Amino acid sequence: MQISSRRLSTVENPRKSTTLTVMTGLFTLYCLLPLGWLVVNATKSQADFVSTFGLAPGREFALWDNIVQVFTYQDGIFSRWLLNTVLYVVVGATVSTFLAALGGYALAKLDFRGKRTFLLVVLGSISVPGIALAIPQFLLFAHIGMTNTPWAVLIPSFINPFGLYLMWVFTAEAVPTGLLEAAKIDGAGEFRTFLQIALPLLAPAGVTVLLFSFVSIWNNYFLPLIMLKDPAWYPLTVGINQWNKLGSTAGNGALIQNLVITSALLTIVPLIIAFLGLQRYWQSGLSLGAVKG
Repeated sequence: MQISSRRLSTVENPRKSTTLTVMTGLFTLYCLLPLGWLVVNATKSQADFVSTFGLAPGREFALWDNIVQVFTYQDGIFSRWLLNTVLYVVVGATVSTFLAALGGYALAKLDFRGKRTFLLVVLGSISVPGIALAIPQFLLFAHIGMTNTPWAVLIPSFINPFGLYLMWVFTAEAVPTGLLEAAKIDGAGEFRTFLQIALPLLAPAGVTVLLFSFVSIWNNYFLPLIMLKDPAWYPLTVGINQWNKLGSTAGNGALIQNLVITSALLTIVPLIIAFLGLQRYWQSGLSLGAVKG
């Protein structure tokens, strides 16, 4: 008795599901529709933006003109916001990833007093939303006189409980204890062992933590909003929202709505580049974890 191959579902020959295909298509459409609306409207002039359908192209292609206006409006303040955001992201994501790797290595491979308590604190802090800590952080930085400075945004971004937990789990599986003991026998200190032996092995997980930190800091809005008062230190999220408020007030709405849309489009371009550029490292990390499991 022969069994039809259409009834068998394997990795090489998965079973086709019309329902799953339709649901995936609807979910993809849901995700891409706002992005499509943003791209289409960024190509419109202000006159076309207020007079044409949202998903229909305008009468003229004004994307380049809009970009020029974004970088020249208010004496080019957008460039300053962009540089501020790059500063916050590069410094914050790099430091938080390194500290997460260092802490994860210590939790996974070292024995010290209070380790179990510290693990419970880390796991508990993951469940606390960052916005719940924004006000206490503001009061603390105000007390020490560090509000309205870049440090008020950078220092909170250095702490990444989820990244620490991820690096701890990955270190326990990806870094052989015997290799660390061999390095110590050869005379390497603890920190040197971490830098030269453990850290290269943690690169796939480090890229994942780096991407999460990159996106989190890039999209951070509430903390910079309450910490910063000088527009010269605003990140893109806060700065563009100020433009949006300006464009929503009477007398200004017909002037800069196209600039708000175009600047919003420009802010997501670095995120797309980061994900595409680091995708192969991220995939290799996921594959390594699957093999080890």
